[in-house]
Amino acid sequence: MPSSLTILMPVYNERSTVERAIEDALTAELPVDSRQLVLIDDGSTDGTRELLTGRTWPENVTLLLHDRNRGKGAALQTGLRHATGELSAILDADLEYRAADLGPLLEPLLSGDAHVVFGTRSWSSHAAFSFWYVMGNKAVTMATNVIYNCWISDVMTCHKAMSTELFRSLELRERGFAIEPEIAARVLRAGERIYEVPITYKARSREEGKKLTALDGLRVLRTLVRCRAD
Repeated sequence: MPSSLTILMPVYNERSTVERAIEDALTAELPVDSRQLVLIDDGSTDGTRELLTGRTWPENVTLLLHDRNRGKGAALQTGLRHATGELSAILDADLEYRAADLGPLLEPLLSGDAHVVFGTRSWSSHAAFSFWYVMGNKAVTMATNVIYNCWISDVMTCHKAMSTELFRSLELRERGFAIEPEIAARVLRAGERIYEVPITYKARSREEGKKLTALDGLRVLRTLVRCRAD
């Protein structure tokens, strides 16, 4: 069943990759009739904002600007308010993920086999820059499974897709990277099951701009517990 898709792309200091990420989002072959790309510049200071505002974009590109850096979660919440597609999905601007991988995520939604689909990473050698990065992801995913009595393999994946109506109903509150587990937690609390499909992933190093730290892992756990108690 063909449909319309909104791709939500938070952007913060991604000058070296954002143009290629935008091209990828706009040209990747996807099983939808139409797509909207919502770019949310989250207070970039490296020239990304000037690059984005200095160009004329196609009609299906919506550019939104935060006056300061508010976090990935805040950017996604801003983007959702402007989504026009029947379905919405997340795509980062750092090229760790490929837009083409959204296709397999959309297929179970379009066929009616699932209401929520996450892309799951294989964690092969090119997909991780350190042992502790992988173990941290596995630890918070296991915590999700224990707290919510579910079985998923990658709670922190960027690739998450569902109907825009469902996405908006989640009442998301997290401002930073803890938005990822909050989306999963809210979905599970709503009684939805998460369908997973394999995706490709190429992790950046810290030198290339990777921002997650051990403190983020603690924030993830706090978010999982908070959402369970709500």
